[in-house]
Amino acid sequence: MKDRAKYSAELLFAVYTGAALVLLAVLLLVAPPDGNNHAQFLELLGRLHPLSVHLPIALLIFLPLLEIAGRNPKFSHVQAAARFTLGVTLVGAIAAAGLGWCLARAGGYAGTTITQHMWGAVAVGALSWVCWVLRRNPARERLYLGALALAVLAASFTGYRGGQLTHGENHLTELLPSPLRNWLGVPGKEAAGSSSAVDAGTWYGAQLRPIFEQHCVTCHGPSKQKAGLRLDSFSGLMRGGKHGAVLKPGDAKSSELFRRITLPPGDEDAMPPENRRPLSPAEIAVIEQWIAGGASATQPNPGGAPTPVAGAPVEVTILEISPAAVSAERAQLASAVAQLQQKLPNVVGYESRGSAQLTVQAAWMRARFGDEQVAALAPLAERIVLADFSSTAITGHSASAMAGMKNLRTLRLMHTSTTDATVQALTSLQKLESLSLFDTQVTPAALAALARMPSLKRVYVGSTKISPASAVPQELGHKLIF
Repeated sequence: MKDRAKYSAELLFAVYTGAALVLLAVLLLVAPPDGNNHAQFLELLGRLHPLSVHLPIALLIFLPLLEIAGRNPKFSHVQAAARFTLGVTLVGAIAAAGLGWCLARAGGYAGTTITQHMWGAVAVGALSWVCWVLRRNPARERLYLGALALAVLAASFTGYRGGQLTHGENHLTELLPSPLRNWLGVPGKEAAGSSSAVDAGTWYGAQLRPIFEQHCVTCHGPSKQKAGLRLDSFSGLMRGGKHGAVLKPGDAKSSELFRRITLPPGDEDAMPPENRRPLSPAEIAVIEQWIAGGASATQPNPGGAPTPVAGAPVEVTILEISPAAVSAERAQLASAVAQLQQKLPNVVGYESRGSAQLTVQAAWMRARFGDEQVAALAPLAERIVLADFSSTAITGHSASAMAGMKNLRTLRLMHTSTTDATVQALTSLQKLESLSLFDTQVTPAALAALARMPSLKRVYVGSTKISPASAVPQELGHKLIF
């Protein structure tokens, strides 16, 4: 009687779990991930997927060890544990796959990798179910062991695809030593997403594409396209996603892409998401200037030499840095730097770990940063090598303070009230290499002053009164970027 009750319970378990697997397969066929966000409730459930997925994987790997140990007379008692473990594995696999479908369906996922990952999860569940059915009959032991081996392989494949979704296409191979990578014939990190069709001498190819590859293509690439958007190619970028175009060439402020990358990190629409490294202010500035300049695929790289092609020999000059000398210099500045950092948190910082020079990143403060804050920088003015005052409230009254930053190499004044008079005051900056005047009140009258800056390599003048038709001094002909 007990055997019959046990058999009935196991039969019901097999029927219910089998029905759940069929339902999952139907959902994948009828309602696959399509890059759109559907019910918010589904996404709420789906976010439990990362919590649920590890249990069935761990048990499925542990199960063969139980089976091997159970065949030893000394450990025969673990046979019952193996049966119980298999049941928990089956339920866990179905739950993880179901939550994964909720996440993919409602979270805006699409692409080959997500599809393979989900069907792999269903295969793990189906093979676990087959193992459950076969294990009850000792005469089918070989079939059972074969199905178990296949289930472990399916779990490995599914986990690998999940890793690609989370960490990138080449997450297991990108850090391999070059000799081993070449022997295995797998691409490294530098090859991910590369395209020979993109000219590395163009602005897009040399500066924009590397930013997208580093920060964006994990979620918006060939294998995974959140919101139907691909950023691994120029055509995909210009095509946009499910909500339409993400770029408005010539108008960065109205471009959805630019809006997303400049949102505060805690905003749910901010890109990249909080669990990924955000774009630096310099990278954001490059994207803004490229969009404002027309978002062209063929415009020459304004930064000079193109980014080296992966694998090509690169000439590198290594500067000798004395940690002791840097520490001594910083010690002399420590009090003034601490006062500035207290007054302007997250604005003033050192250029790098091996430098005592300073950078000022004030763009994020916007209207809260003005002439008073620029004046506060005076005690350390000659230590500042980069200053980003974009979108702040500074006026021409700050011109003399900026002119005192004698070692300044990069100055960004886009979206400010900068005028020709400010530019005239900056001619004393003999080391200035890059100046952004995008969307300011500067006119062609400032060109003569710009021509007197000996180190200047590029000037961004898009959305100003300076145009390609302006009379440009010969010294500036190749330096102006519209």
